Amino acid sequence: MPSKPVVSNTSPLINLVGVGQLDLLRQLYNEILIPDLVLNEYRMKMAPGDPDLAAVPWISIKPVHPDVLLQTYRALGGGEAAAITLAQSSQARLLILDDKYARDAACRLGLTIVGTLGVLLAAKQIGLLSAIQPVMDIMIGQGRRIGPTLRAEVLRVAGELS
Repeated sequence: MPSKPVVSNTSPLINLVGVGQLDLLRQLYNEILIPDLVLNEYRMKMAPGDPDLAAVPWISIKPVHPDVLLQTYRALGGGEAAAITLAQSSQARLLILDDKYARDAACRLGLTIVGTLGVLLAAKQIGLLSAIQPVMDIMIGQGRRIGPTLRAEVLRVAGELS
């Protein structure tokens, strides 16, 4: 019996591509499902040289009609609603999601979630990354919002806080 899928929203994909670590998702989870709306959002924000996710063989794009109730949840975007809907309908074992409001909605629905930083921690735990701090610092330099408290907590969990 195949294992349950892993679904991702747009921001974690953009974040990992931005630091050259998209392949961590394949190494950790084998295959990633994304809604077609997430692919569209990614394409609107991708930089020259970024991979087209439709050409990545271990990423499967699924047509999804976001749950109408999720779309009305405050501050939830179309891609986020579609990712949550896909995670529910596919009985995903994990949903990769960064946005606080989307994470709250997913938790209320009983979904297991992890964010970009959780992906980095998982990668370090199994030896795919030797250190998280340089990767986080690049993300921060690229304008990703990682507050000092969260940064310190991730470094503490990773065993990198001196």
